[in-house]
Amino acid sequence: MIDLNTVDHHPAIEEIVEILCNKAQKTDRGFFRVEVAYFLSKMAASMRATIQTKDRGEIPVNVYALALATSGFGKGHSISIMETDFMAGFRKRFMEDTFPVISEGHLARLALERAAMSGKTEEEEKQKLDREFMDAGALAFTFDSGTPAAVKQMRQKLLLAKCGAINLQIDEIGSNLVGSTDVLNVFLELYDQGQVKQKLIKNTAENTRGEELEGKTPTNALLFGTPLKLLDGGITEDHFYSFLEIGYARRCLFAWGEHERASASLSPAEIYKRLTQSRNTATTNAWTNQFALLADPAKYGWEMEVQDDVAIELLTYKIECEDLADRMADHEDIRKAEMSHRYFKCIKLAGALAFVDESSEITMSHLHSSMKLVEESGVAFQKLMNREKTYVKLAKYIAANDTELTHADLHEALPFYKSGQAARNEMMTLATAWGYKQHILIRKTFVDGIEFFSGDTLEETNLDEMRLSYSDHFAYNYQPEKAAFKQLHLLTQAKDMHWANHHFTKGHRAEENVIEGFNMVVIDFDGDVQLATVHDLLKDYQFMTHTTKRHTPEVNRFRVILPINYVLTLDQDDYKEFMNNVMDWLPFKADEQANQRARKWMTFDGGTHHYNDGDLLDSLKFIPKTTKNEQYRNSMSELESLDNLERWFAQRMASGNRNNQMIKYALALVDGGMDLTQVEQSVLSFNARMNSPLTEDEIRSTILVTVAKKIYSSP
Repeated sequence: MIDLNTVDHHPAIEEIVEILCNKAQKTDRGFFRVEVAYFLSKMAASMRATIQTKDRGEIPVNVYALALATSGFGKGHSISIMETDFMAGFRKRFMEDTFPVISEGHLARLALERAAMSGKTEEEEKQKLDREFMDAGALAFTFDSGTPAAVKQMRQKLLLAKCGAINLQIDEIGSNLVGSTDVLNVFLELYDQGQVKQKLIKNTAENTRGEELEGKTPTNALLFGTPLKLLDGGITEDHFYSFLEIGYARRCLFAWGEHERASASLSPAEIYKRLTQSRNTATTNAWTNQFALLADPAKYGWEMEVQDDVAIELLTYKIECEDLADRMADHEDIRKAEMSHRYFKCIKLAGALAFVDESSEITMSHLHSSMKLVEESGVAFQKLMNREKTYVKLAKYIAANDTELTHADLHEALPFYKSGQAARNEMMTLATAWGYKQHILIRKTFVDGIEFFSGDTLEETNLDEMRLSYSDHFAYNYQPEKAAFKQLHLLTQAKDMHWANHHFTKGHRAEENVIEGFNMVVIDFDGDVQLATVHDLLKDYQFMTHTTKRHTPEVNRFRVILPINYVLTLDQDDYKEFMNNVMDWLPFKADEQANQRARKWMTFDGGTHHYNDGDLLDSLKFIPKTTKNEQYRNSMSELESLDNLERWFAQRMASGNRNNQMIKYALALVDGGMDLTQVEQSVLSFNARMNSPLTEDEIRSTILVTVAKKIYSSP
């Protein structure tokens, strides 16, 4: 099959789209192309243009289109231009000349046929047909709503006339979809061949069942509106995807207009030039006149042949589309249906293009141009199928609000937010889980039994922008700074400086002046653990340590700086709880004053420092009032009988590495100053409290042997 990148769109489509883009001041052409394709088909179908194929027989020309674009895109304006400018001549001539002439001729032939069969006079049959034709009402060239009965009545009129098409245009499809369910179900039947089964009604004197006519009535549909209304996450969206599933996916051309103003790329002078250029009027007049000529009765019943080479190219396209559909997962029924039926939409559109060109055959150029538009439709369809899930919308909505929200607030603002508790809980759980992956944090609190939700979009930590402030005074003149993590030793090893991990209003270090936002935690250790032990146990994480003024080889006093993976904005209470959670997680006792936001630390120019490369500390599980923190606290509650060091190793003792972790635990005890007897007692006690303990023989023959070697080999 030809590379469609080398194919141009049909001139009628591109030239009209250019006018629409100029008038609507838009640069996105995809929406307008599908819109114009519908109107071209509308003319061809009204004139009963047909495609003559050797493999499928006669195919009527018609197009179904679903065109979505955000509010302000110019949907209504562009359709108004199509109807009042480009289509005006065709519609006037068709309604006033062609339809009356063709219908009168067909009614006369039909009267002659019926008279031959019934034995009545031709005049009697003609009068009966005229009455039935008039009783069906005036021809609606286009309608925006209806009932199945009304559509079938209109179809009966068109069968009697053997001319015209059924053309449905629904604006604001999101608001009108549910109310149009019945008529859209009828249109499902009418798409392929313009045929529908007749409804059986009771025959009475007042309601006489008319004689059923054989024939085809081509139908066109343009459904347009905003994605927000259609994909509302509620009943409308459910209805819409149901319609796609039962057949509209394979029947429709799709468009998804992106709202980009011309002013984003053009100057006011360039926009004005586009609006007023004479080519707009010339092009509009040329196509308006051409379309009016297409309504000539001589063009009625236009037939277009499909030659063998074109038919083979179409078959090639069909096979390729079906192959792509077969590769899709079994659950992707809607996508598979749309992909495997693109060829049929393609041939119908090619017929409309050929009719506009007054061509008696569908050329390869017509086919390729229609393929190009159908493939663009497929891209728009994928956007439609990849719409945001309801829980994604929920997470974004919560994160975008600066205030706390209740269930009532969410239910009022979001049509998809269910009223049932189980449904709400499920959606909130999904929103929270999705938010974690997208750096959105959702918090939950209770006040007087009422549940409140708040959210933040988290900023990932940049190790070249660690937030801190410093001063040569313990309380004033703190300079805000963003420093590279690997350069922190220049500060911590400076002489007689004070620093903090927050910024402060006017540089005054006080709790009430704290500017929320930090991306590292700083913790002091004052002799309860050896520096080497900390280096070993935290080796999987990114950190820096530096010794403080009172540090000695016997009693290690030092500071640990751990970058966290996000920039967090926590108030005083939440920060305190956050830091308490971090310190509970650490395997050794730390200085509890680290839980104060306005806490400051002294530098020491006589100490040493050490950097370790590893993962950034995952801060999410420590943030209070979050689902992840609840899960973490629940897991920790199962280990509440253990001390910090025991909890640290208990969480890491997965099946297969228990012996290795127990050795590390025992050696950490040695580093803490225990002798062999104390280590033995602690290891056996810890092991006994594990769900899957090691055997005592294994502990004595491996772990305690390693401990003894370390103790007795130490100087």
